[in-house]
Amino acid sequence: MEHTGTAASATPGRTRARNRRGEGGRLRDDIVAAAVELLDEAGDERAITLRSVARRVGIAAPSIYPHFPDQPAIMLAVVRQEFTGLENDLRSVMNRTGADPRQRLYAVCHAYLDFARLHPERYRTMFGGLWMPDLGESSVTKEDLATLGTETMQILVDTLGDCAAAGYSASTDPSTDAVALWLGMHGLAHQRAVTRAFPWPEDIDERIITTLARLDTADA
Repeated sequence: MEHTGTAASATPGRTRARNRRGEGGRLRDDIVAAAVELLDEAGDERAITLRSVARRVGIAAPSIYPHFPDQPAIMLAVVRQEFTGLENDLRSVMNRTGADPRQRLYAVCHAYLDFARLHPERYRTMFGGLWMPDLGESSVTKEDLATLGTETMQILVDTLGDCAAAGYSASTDPSTDAVALWLGMHGLAHQRAVTRAFPWPEDIDERIITTLARLDTADA
């Protein structure tokens, strides 16, 4: 699974052509795309400043303000875009998988882990490893952060709930067990990123998913 942001439309250092009337949304998209590119390149959200983004897009830094009041607002847009992409990827994988709810759950979980592996900088930013906005000193609010990733979590809840309803999972509380499953996958994704020399068992993904989802795989 691979999700990528829209490529920025300007070469670094070049002056960007002014948008025609009604194209302000395009500039906003270009700003977010430039921030994603800088994040992928540097692996650190501190590389994303109003000046660096403006330079990448080919505009003056003050041109950003009509779209984003500060750097954390740009980062929030980046994280929201990536969560939307991850959600779309998970739903696409789920819809392409067969009728067995266990296989759909495995497919969703593997797609999640693939995203973390393919886009480690974005993943760490999405889940707080790199991006820690100061809620008292920026335009980002507690409510903004509270809603991030809710749809992605709901996909896990729904697919695990389908397994339980079909008698393939012993879960009696899919909402809570889905959180435990996510924590297990998140821990694996993080440790794979920072402990690359560890001899990971080939079936560690399945072990974590099967155990935390409380799956019955006798006839799978």
